[in-house]
Amino acid sequence: MPSETGSKSALGPASGLPGPLEMPPLTQSGPHGPSFEDDDDRPREACGVIGVYIPGQDVARITFFGLFALQHRGQESAGIATSTGERVRLHARMGLISQVFREEDLADMRGHLAVGHTRYSTMGGSKQHNAQPLIVDGPRGRIAVGHNGNVINARELRTELSEQWGVTFDRSSDTEVVAEMFSRAPGRDWFEVSWYAMRRLKGAYSLVIMSKDELIAVRDPLGIRPLCLGELNGGYVVASETAALDNIGATLIRELKNGETVVINKNGIEARVWPAARKTHSMCLFEQIYFARPDSILNGRLAYDSRRKMGKELFLESAVDADLVIGIPDSSIPHAIGYANASGIPYGEGIIRNRYVGRTFIAPDQRMRDVGVQMKFNVMRGIIEGKRIIVVDDSIVRSTTTVRVIGMLRKAGAKEIHVRVAAPAIISTCHFGVDMATMAELIAANKTVDEIRDHIGADSLAYLSVEGLKRAVDVTDDSYCKGCFTGHYPIPVQLEMDKLALEPATV
Repeated sequence: MPSETGSKSALGPASGLPGPLEMPPLTQSGPHGPSFEDDDDRPREACGVIGVYIPGQDVARITFFGLFALQHRGQESAGIATSTGERVRLHARMGLISQVFREEDLADMRGHLAVGHTRYSTMGGSKQHNAQPLIVDGPRGRIAVGHNGNVINARELRTELSEQWGVTFDRSSDTEVVAEMFSRAPGRDWFEVSWYAMRRLKGAYSLVIMSKDELIAVRDPLGIRPLCLGELNGGYVVASETAALDNIGATLIRELKNGETVVINKNGIEARVWPAARKTHSMCLFEQIYFARPDSILNGRLAYDSRRKMGKELFLESAVDADLVIGIPDSSIPHAIGYANASGIPYGEGIIRNRYVGRTFIAPDQRMRDVGVQMKFNVMRGIIEGKRIIVVDDSIVRSTTTVRVIGMLRKAGAKEIHVRVAAPAIISTCHFGVDMATMAELIAANKTVDEIRDHIGADSLAYLSVEGLKRAVDVTDDSYCKGCFTGHYPIPVQLEMDKLALEPATV
């Protein structure tokens, strides 16, 4: 049954209250989540958020299906908070969306107003108490907050809010800092509150905030993480990606501007942009390369089209003679198709992915760990054997998956293997909501291209240049965050962030 919550004591294990928030987390095999995901060499996704306001209609089910379309953005925990206009109810647990919610859960969550969240932890551990939406009580009553991004000055703000405002923090994520800020910040309305917060918060935050009778959406002044607005059944929906709107039959109105706050209530919808917001967005370029679904629109462009153009630019920069172009499924397929179309070399599906591996919380035994990436991918020998293969990938982070995939292709009889990466080399860490690796783990930060080629066992290796990527997505010099490729960020950052910085110290 969903639990009516609000006071932070009701959310913690010391509350003594029954309900889904007190269930122990499901077994995980490693610090990052589900079992075979530990073998994945992809950057870890950001989170997904959705908010729904439709007068006269229970919207929990709509929120669920919208959230379901955002599952790729985070697989650690999921939650939905709803309101009838009188009280806020919350259901949030560890696990995939389909594991967290049952039919009876949704049926009992009444209300025309809801916010939902699916999480991958970028600050704060993968723990039950950090599952979102988070609910806090303050001068504005009870609010629920869902957050996509990373606030890089959360530790300093947490100390300040504790010392100056008397806030007691019970969780270990930056989202709790954001929630308390919006709950207690001075201001006559949500716009003034939001602008106060924007002056204080540094980093990335696309937010959905729900009071008992209003829905508020906020995109940070840099516009680092996506957020869009749609219309449905006489009401409104905000979501991380347009694919979520499509999934529930909503009509896209537009993407939110950087520094924009949208307030939806019984009087309709009102939007304002913080006057000090950056004029040009700094959206994370990895949203275009990998994070967002290919059927989502980002900055007015279909992500699938942008990825095909990356493949085309990659061919123009790094052509090689071969018999077949393949992509590492599923995220690299559009890039590979773009490369194949530009080169005239046939595209083929030489690697099949088991889409259900990595979506289980059953820990593998040692033999299954040794099998490793073969549990996730299978090479079709009849397609690969005796051929010169171009393998297109969207990124190489640590190189663990790349090494194993190339080994599988060699075993299947590939004559030559040429790796082409449809993104520049990742030479620096992310500070704005992506958990990709430490500097010591980033292979391109520590090896030359030739050394990486030898390490992964390829006959040749080439990355898309930063300029080629910019051409593919029509980047102006002052738009998009390119920090992981260049080491230069839209705002000053420290060299590396500790995602567990807000966890309590252990003895």
